[in-house]
Amino acid sequence: MNRPDDHTAGDTQPLLRQVRSYSVGQVAPYINWLYFYHAWQVGPGKERENLRADAERMLQRLDNTYRTHAVTALYSACSDHDDIVLGVGRIPCLRQQTPGSDGCCLSLADFVRPATRPEEVAYDNVAGRVALFAATVDTAMETDLRSDAYERMLSQTLADRLAEATAEVLHREVRCSLWGYAPQERLDTDALLRGDYQGIRPAVGYPSLPDTSLNFLLERLLRMSEIGIRLTETGAMRPHASVSGLMLAHPAARYFDLGRIDETQLADYARRRGMPAALMRRFLAERLDNK
Repeated sequence: MNRPDDHTAGDTQPLLRQVRSYSVGQVAPYINWLYFYHAWQVGPGKERENLRADAERMLQRLDNTYRTHAVTALYSACSDHDDIVLGVGRIPCLRQQTPGSDGCCLSLADFVRPATRPEEVAYDNVAGRVALFAATVDTAMETDLRSDAYERMLSQTLADRLAEATAEVLHREVRCSLWGYAPQERLDTDALLRGDYQGIRPAVGYPSLPDTSLNFLLERLLRMSEIGIRLTETGAMRPHASVSGLMLAHPAARYFDLGRIDETQLADYARRRGMPAALMRRFLAERLDNK
């Protein structure tokens, strides 16, 4: 499969771009252990306690050898219907086709200032900005511990959690200082993991942003390869323990499940992505009505 070529316009630079590197010990306190236990399919009890003890010991070993990495770029932005418009091009979004409990059909573009208010876009530090991000681990963290099956799985699941924890730490830095729209935020770790902050961090491949081909666009805007992320022909990231996406600051922004995609929406989205509908169908196969 050839990699899709997204259209961009101009060469406007981001308002800021930052590359970060962290020790395992720096990000480990932000691991969401519920997802770790879910990956192992263990419930409360002795088995979970033993697994956690093994994981904590491995984290100490990993801390001496490996690091995690992240990159973020902040852009001025506005929305044009279901597209998020940056100075360097567009990020097409999809919209729910079935209303949620509030009666709304949401798109991530709803949480960005509309282009019809240009006088507000340039100066609005909340809805007139979008941050892009990617986070990953040292590739060797996924490949070094292969001699023992249990240790291999333990290291891989911890690597996944450390990548997500790195995104959590980066997101806090973006909110409080890099973007700085919430400089007075004072949240403990539990509150952070609950998402008790302003804004959201939708990731590529997740319910509101299911199109993994967006990673090709993010690579051009973020240069994810600089932190060791490479993309497969399907837009999947390597190392597998990587996460990428958007950071939106609008106080009304919330996560949602896109739901199913019908043929009309597929055709419209493919047009906005500048890709053949047949190719777009391969990236969105899991979401199509006629799967």
